[in-house]
Amino acid sequence: MFHRKALPLLPVLTVLVMLGPLIAGLWGTILPAFGHLPSAGLTGPNGSGFTALMDWPGFGKSVQLSVVTGFASTLIALAIVMLVVAGWSGTRPFTALERLLSPLLSVPHAAAAFGLAFLIAPSGWLSRLFSPWLTGWERPPDLLILNDSLGLTMIAGLVIKEVPFLLLMTLAALGQAQSAQSRGVAAALGYGRVTGWLKTVFPRIYAQIKLPVYVVLAYSMSVVDVAIILGPNTPSTLSVQIVRWMADPDIAMRVQSASAALVQLALVIGALLLWRLGERAVAALGHRWVMRGRRGKADRVVAGLALGAGMTAALAVLLGLVVLLVWSFAGFWGFPDALPQAFTLKSWMRHSMGVLDALWETAVIAVPVTLAALMLTIGCLEAEYRYGLRLSQRGIWLLYLPLLMPQTAFLPGLQTFMLSLGADVGRVPVMLAHLVFVLPYVFLSLADPFRAWDSRFGTTAAALSASPAGVLWRVRLPMLLRPILTAVAVGLVVSVGQYLATLLIGGGRVQTLTTEAVALSSGGDRRAIGVYGLMQTGAALMPFALALMIPALLWRNRRGLRYG
Repeated sequence: MFHRKALPLLPVLTVLVMLGPLIAGLWGTILPAFGHLPSAGLTGPNGSGFTALMDWPGFGKSVQLSVVTGFASTLIALAIVMLVVAGWSGTRPFTALERLLSPLLSVPHAAAAFGLAFLIAPSGWLSRLFSPWLTGWERPPDLLILNDSLGLTMIAGLVIKEVPFLLLMTLAALGQAQSAQSRGVAAALGYGRVTGWLKTVFPRIYAQIKLPVYVVLAYSMSVVDVAIILGPNTPSTLSVQIVRWMADPDIAMRVQSASAALVQLALVIGALLLWRLGERAVAALGHRWVMRGRRGKADRVVAGLALGAGMTAALAVLLGLVVLLVWSFAGFWGFPDALPQAFTLKSWMRHSMGVLDALWETAVIAVPVTLAALMLTIGCLEAEYRYGLRLSQRGIWLLYLPLLMPQTAFLPGLQTFMLSLGADVGRVPVMLAHLVFVLPYVFLSLADPFRAWDSRFGTTAAALSASPAGVLWRVRLPMLLRPILTAVAVGLVVSVGQYLATLLIGGGRVQTLTTEAVALSSGGDRRAIGVYGLMQTGAALMPFALALMIPALLWRNRRGLRYG
């Protein structure tokens, strides 16, 4: 499949696939932002869009919400993960938490947000469970929990999803940080478990997970689906407001939307620079802390609180999924009953056609996009192997660029750019937009196992007259079946969870499980949301289950092929 003459060009093609839409989208955002939108009869440059944006009464509050929710959720999630790893890595509770959190990584953000909402709402499951014997409530309390003006619930929704992601990144980095040896030396010098880990291991770990942390910060500041479900409404975060202005019937509002998109981009860039300055400040303070030689008297308390926070995050997602399941089969469920009076299939029967259509649309988009990303990834990694190439630090930054770029900064512009070229919205443009986000995750998932493959197998195959293509297809890829299927599962999950790319580039005509589920949030039909949320979660979990089962079945009698 990879011709030897075309193979060296695959890295260039991969970069174009990732960065081309970014550049086109930014260009399509910059022009309207400065008043140039010929389709609306506007010619620039001028600052009318920025003027209208500054005159909008909710501008300051919206910007504040975006910044605060982004920083708060990132800091809390990072602190929980670091303290849990510091206090419990290598222990049975840590293994239990790891097993609990790892599958939750595949749960889409929207499904987790819905589950949390159904769990902690005034009429949610927790309120129902405690009402009969603790609170005595006979009707839901008049409390603003969801969509609170401070964005606290939104922060919680982001934290419970980012903790599994950062934990996975940290676990991958632990093997290269010699954490066990460093912890042993620190313990011999009298340091507590948490303090010794933070002083000796944390700097090396953070250096390896720095870019994923940046991704979490950029995502949390510009997320749309979670903000719609859990975030404030009066005003909303800036990213949600951008989408609303893009959907306004008045096409001239796109000028204000584009201006807000550039402000969102500036906010993310500023936040990343501020975070970078914070890293230097923490490094300087940490050096002083290390030099003081304090051994850490409160380590047990800190470790216990961290483990409790990690378990709470995991249980919040799990219980939220249970609540979605219950609501999807619920008959009449009055407050404060802990369970419905009856269970029924009516909700599934009523929404079956819509759910199956959305599932089909989701699969038709996700499968080709993931396979395309896989082919490009394998081609790039094989080119590295054959021609002795190495991914530089600049290349790593380019790989992370689509994940660091706020989607609201370039997707509205990409839609405008495509329409200006006469391109129609629909499924194929949505696939191209999904590929921008799927490709980096597939590459990052497969790169390390691919590079760690023992090249002596290839040398042996070549000695038996196998061509380079034969080594790839008949030796290397079969041995890497498990990592390849895991990368495919990651790609499918990323595609299934795409909301904004599907909504904007699809022009509202492409209806996937995610777009339909988020659209239902405004209606308040919990049974319908339960059905769509469960189907979305199932579509994300099934690829991971297959990634574990298929290699075990195929290679059950070939232990040597159980590689990775």
